[in-house]
Amino acid sequence: MRPVDIQQVGEELALKWDDGSESYVRLESLRRHCPCAGCKGEVDVMGKLYKGPDRPLLPNAFQLRRIGNVGGYAIQPVWADGHTTGLYSFDYLRQIAAAQSE
Repeated sequence: MRPVDIQQVGEELALKWDDGSESYVRLESLRRHCPCAGCKGEVDVMGKLYKGPDRPLLPNAFQLRRIGNVGGYAIQPVWADGHTTGLYSFDYLRQIAAAQSE
């Protein structure tokens, strides 16, 4: 499933999907679920997680500057604190939205 429209509405990201459904994800939740190696770490072939120390997120870490498309499978948010390495697959976005609405 792919989004046909993505817009920031206040402090949320609104996604309209090609099946007609809609999802809303709080920007803070989106940032805190960043899937990049710097935020979530990396697992080696033996299953060991390598992760740097957690860094506190300042208020500008939750301010969305823009969103880029990555191929036909993901988006790449650009945050006000300069963070740009998180690639959110469309499936992952739906998971975040579903978990948030529970």
